Amino acid sequence: MNTQNHSKLRTLFKLIQPGRIVLAPWLEQQGISRDLQQHYIKSGWLKSFGRGAYQRPEDEVHWQAAVNAIQNQTEINVHVGAVSALSLQGLSHYLRLGQETIYLFSSQKNRLPKWFTDHDWENPVYHKQTSFLSGDVGITDYEAGQVSVRISASERAIMECLYLAPREMDLVECYQVMEGLTNLRPALVMELLEKCSSVQVKRLFLFMAEKAMHQWFGFLEPGKINLGKGNRNIVEGGVYNSKYHISIPKEIAEL
Repeated sequence: MNTQNHSKLRTLFKLIQPGRIVLAPWLEQQGISRDLQQHYIKSGWLKSFGRGAYQRPEDEVHWQAAVNAIQNQTEINVHVGAVSALSLQGLSHYLRLGQETIYLFSSQKNRLPKWFTDHDWENPVYHKQTSFLSGDVGITDYEAGQVSVRISASERAIMECLYLAPREMDLVECYQVMEGLTNLRPALVMELLEKCSSVQVKRLFLFMAEKAMHQWFGFLEPGKINLGKGNRNIVEGGVYNSKYHISIPKEIAEL
């Protein structure tokens, strides 16, 4: 092996840490050509993880490493959200992350790469393309073993849960989660509520936060939040709340 190729191999070892995924276009940007990538596969230095994605041979790769690769080696703006983000932070009502769904959120034009969607992950993956909460407000870094992934802070995550309810998330569980969120930051909550485009999410959030009697609720300024007009029939056969003009599950109304 000549000096140049030996140098590139050392570069590869620095780039592909144990348990990580590296992507072909990103490797090219680091000076490792497609031909050299194929040579490393044939030589046993790299193993294909899917089209355009590689791992170290014999490594066990978890979904967090795959999300890390998407977040840091592509232009796809995706993050872990809703109950998955809450579970990672120990804030969900039930014990999750065994066979539980991984909830990922991205802007409407962002599709997940085929190497990711084709892989048989231990957990099912749910990907929501939406702009009801735009930008990176309420996004934080989370250390998942050897990798860091961007996830929703608890203030944003509970709003994502409410956005998925009642079809993909149970509203009773959402309220039980809300009851445990005693340390939300009022300034961040206000920023998110003011930028949120979903009237249903905003009304549900305020109703649940007020019902849970959280201390931080008293620092919010509901008058600055656009709550729209008219009623929102969120659940069939629900109990009508006249303050927020929403129908809520009877189980929550009776708590």
